[in-house]
Amino acid sequence: MKWIRRTVLDREIVSGTFLNLGSSVTAELAGNAGFDWLLIDIEHGAGDRQELLRQLQALESTPSAPIVRLGGSDPVLIKRVLDLGVSGLMIPLVNSAEEARHVVDSMLYPPRGVRGVAASTRAARFGEKFDEYFTQANDELLVVVQIETASALENLEEIAAVDRVDVVFLGPLDLSVSLGCPKDFDNVRFRAAVERIVAVAREYGKASGVLAMNAALASRYIDDGFTFVACGSDGGAVAVGLRENADAINTRK
Repeated sequence: MKWIRRTVLDREIVSGTFLNLGSSVTAELAGNAGFDWLLIDIEHGAGDRQELLRQLQALESTPSAPIVRLGGSDPVLIKRVLDLGVSGLMIPLVNSAEEARHVVDSMLYPPRGVRGVAASTRAARFGEKFDEYFTQANDELLVVVQIETASALENLEEIAAVDRVDVVFLGPLDLSVSLGCPKDFDNVRFRAAVERIVAVAREYGKASGVLAMNAALASRYIDDGFTFVACGSDGGAVAVGLRENADAINTRK
């Protein structure tokens, strides 16, 4: 397993990008591009569980740690995805400490949580590495909760205080909409939220994370104090590259 929790909690800057195409080919490309972690998005992405498995297989030979964003905190889905062998999970729209504790409980084996135990999973090398995986998983799985609403901001300290929440992750678009300033990332309310998330995460010994849509925003967020930073997506990179190639010819028509 590619465990990165210790590095993340040391608040070293770790780089990532989102994989939303559901493609094992672009996953492999991203895995060899130099990112520390990759976020396979099955909340808003084009792929589902079968595409997830193929992407995980493609990433096996790359240095990047695979993290998966689910569409919610269903413990059955959490268990099934963890059993495929991922480094951690990102859960969207976590608005309270109770919801955060539910996420943690669903991800950890008893007695610390309620995750079902099976020996012959992909995460445990189909039984060959079960003892090793079972010993490590509760301490090494990365738990990322997304702060995306005004309600989550109101409860931020309580969420960050939950044991084994590792990263409080700002979802910029959702949060800007919730704050009444859609896509206005310079708005005073949004900027205040940025500062607060970084400060609270640091106070409670957690990492602060964010998705930046471009390199300039990524640099700004790092200056703000974020350390778990994603820049763009595979879909965005493909779209931009294709438009640039088309424009290079079309401007000569």
